[in-house]
Amino acid sequence: MAVYEFRCRECGSTFEVNRPMQQAGDPADCPDGHADTVKLLSTVALGGKARTAQPAMAPSGGGGGCCGGGCCGG
Repeated sequence: MAVYEFRCRECGSTFEVNRPMQQAGDPADCPDGHADTVKLLSTVALGGKARTAQPAMAPSGGGGGCCGGGCCGG
């Protein structure tokens, strides 16, 4: 199941709907009974453990590719 956020054009309220991804484009009625709603573009939420971003590690030996890494024979 995925969570989709909608906004009612008539009353301005926002609400969420849980539904399968196959029904992502289906319309949703406002909880207050209005039918004129629009699906909002939201960020993706993934379940699981939160992870802290780690900085990328620089390659050892300096440079890489054709700028001095030595792997291209140059």
